[in-house]
Amino acid sequence: MSSPPDSVLAGEWAAALVHGRRTVLPARLGEPGPGPEQLQRILLAASAAPDHHDLVPWRFVIVPAQARPALADAFEAALRERDPAATPEQFGKAREKAFRSPLLLLAIARLRDEDPEIPANQRLVSAGCAIQNMLLVGTALGYGSSLTSGKALESRALRSLFQVGADEEALCFVSFGTTVGPRRNRVRATPDHYVSELKP
Repeated sequence: MSSPPDSVLAGEWAAALVHGRRTVLPARLGEPGPGPEQLQRILLAASAAPDHHDLVPWRFVIVPAQARPALADAFEAALRERDPAATPEQFGKAREKAFRSPLLLLAIARLRDEDPEIPANQRLVSAGCAIQNMLLVGTALGYGSSLTSGKALESRALRSLFQVGADEEALCFVSFGTTVGPRRNRVRATPDHYVSELKP
């Protein structure tokens, strides 16, 4: 019996990778995180995203261990900005988020620049594809991952810390690490829930 062609094997592997990816919340991502070579592979995957006019309309900012206290300050300031009456416990929980997951990055999209032909929605799609590529490579390397957002992304403190420009949008934090504990399986939608056919 002949072996299946490489294209079939690649397709099966790709499908298994896509469907095997699971969101693992940052609180359940422990050490070890990706090493330097693995990090480069994860970051390089972003460059394969669709990118009309080759604008690279997104960037990622790594938050190393020594910068986590500054991020904690920004999270606390963001909470204070929208809720000055928050309790010390709430401020503590806001700060604690900065120290979760071994590898933490902020994804930022550039919505406008000197190329007016590419609208913001196309740039956001490109950024989403770049992020998904990174998640898939992280999964292939054996790491759990997740995306997290929240009101803090809109705060002056966080935008200032990450130098988010007037034409940029902070999209989400991207976390990677070793999954601690059992993975949560959710029931995923099937194509009949989100695909229709155009009627003439």
